[in-house]
Amino acid sequence: MGVLDGRIALVTGASRGIGAEIARRFAAEGATVIATARTLEPGSSPLAGSLTDTVAAIEAAGGSAQAVAADVSRAEDRVALVERVTAEHGPVDILVSNAAVTWFTPVADFTAKRVDLMFEVQVKAPMHLAQLVLPGMRERGAGTILNISSRAAIHPQLPPTGRASRGGTVYGMCKAALERFSTGLAAELYADGIAVNALSPNRVVPTPGTVFHHLTTEDAPDAEPPAVMAEAALALCRPPANGSRALTGRIAYSQDLLNELGIAVPSR
Repeated sequence: MGVLDGRIALVTGASRGIGAEIARRFAAEGATVIATARTLEPGSSPLAGSLTDTVAAIEAAGGSAQAVAADVSRAEDRVALVERVTAEHGPVDILVSNAAVTWFTPVADFTAKRVDLMFEVQVKAPMHLAQLVLPGMRERGAGTILNISSRAAIHPQLPPTGRASRGGTVYGMCKAALERFSTGLAAELYADGIAVNALSPNRVVPTPGTVFHHLTTEDAPDAEPPAVMAEAALALCRPPANGSRALTGRIAYSQDLLNELGIAVPSR
């Protein structure tokens, strides 16, 4: 038996990278995973990975998953997504908001259209999806919302180094807003028994997106394997043991969290 047996988990941005890894890990623990993203079939995106690939890997390992294509930058897609999941599987027990769209451009050169899209996908969509799944969670007095963040949310030091001096301001702004939303919502839902957390990797994870943006490489010795984030996500989304309260209101970092909880950090 898995620790997520009987749970319905909705994971956005699950066609590749961290989202796909979380989807696979949750399914391995017994959750029925609804994997959503824009890329349904292989070859329909310039980046590797698709929902079909994610679901095929889960089913090959004996898990249960469904691919539902949706563009979370569109409010109507978000509503239709949650309505479909609820109608076909029942209320969502776990929501993982991982979808992201990002450009690394200096503020002086950033277009309003790109700022709006980044904020829509990485801040407004997680908030709206949370609003949509909350009624079902409140009815049952339980649920978990996990927002995937980044160390880019941390304020840069001066003189700047790395992405702080290479156009990471808007990305960091979005992630900082997402973290403040997470802790605020955790406070609002504390009495309802619904956990809300934000989770970031300790180090850059080599995904199709981060490699595309030249943030790391597939074989970088200091990169963090995607499995580390998946294990940390599971730690934040698993039911609490022995009647204890679930972790909530945390701005957590993958390896730090696993070390704190005494869980082995995956090496690959």
